Amino acid sequence: MTDFINVKDFSSESLRIYGEYSEVQLLRYFEPEPGIFIAESPKVIERALDGGYEPLSFLIEEGTGNKETDRIFARCGDTPVYTADRSVLLKLRGYSLTRGMLCAMRRRALPSVEDICRDARRVAVLENVMNPSNVGAIFRSAAALNIDGVLLTSGSSDPLYRRAARVSMGTVFQIPWTYFDKKEIWPKEGMNRLKKLGFQTAAMALCEDSLSIQDPRLKIPEKLAVVLGTEGEGLEKETIAECDYTVRIPMSHGVDSLNVAAASAVAFWELGKE
Repeated sequence: MTDFINVKDFSSESLRIYGEYSEVQLLRYFEPEPGIFIAESPKVIERALDGGYEPLSFLIEEGTGNKETDRIFARCGDTPVYTADRSVLLKLRGYSLTRGMLCAMRRRALPSVEDICRDARRVAVLENVMNPSNVGAIFRSAAALNIDGVLLTSGSSDPLYRRAARVSMGTVFQIPWTYFDKKEIWPKEGMNRLKKLGFQTAAMALCEDSLSIQDPRLKIPEKLAVVLGTEGEGLEKETIAECDYTVRIPMSHGVDSLNVAAASAVAFWELGKE
């Protein structure tokens, strides 16, 4: 049976996680075990539950329950549900951005690169993509456009950060993903690992010798990793040199490039085709 608990402030440890803790503090909450993340909105929370993530507690605005929230609570047994008046909730950092519902969830141990790539045909590699909104948007495109997994270098934003998960509409819980080992030298060792797993690599970059994304040669590889670089700077020169192909998206009207999230959608659509 759902246990509803009305609160007037957020001084207790069980509630401080919703407003006072930074993303990094949540990540390290159970260190050395995987920590916590905060999912917001019923759609994102449902997709996290579908992905097997364990809820620790909920926080919801008083009087805003509906069929959607009731369905979620029915799945979660006696997980505590904290309720508060909107005037109380607005004191929480960032609460005004939510859709009435938050859920603290336990992280899981990440799979290995080999686990992600074992049965994959197309994967995306994010090199130091630091903006959580871009990471979330890339995951949403990956889920929709035939990408089987996402690999991130250590400088990339965490896909389970609240904003990333929200922008992804919960697809971060549908697409398998992991980080390259921090001890692994990127790009050389990471690229070698991909090649041993049977992948050819395509760097999305604006170079004079880049292939058009529509080039038929890009349809040949059975397994292809699409490598995307950080906002503004793009991919490192060493990364481009390590890749089998360098690929560009033809532009018009004098535009030189797309935002990495927009570029990912075009790349996944074209390179993810059977």
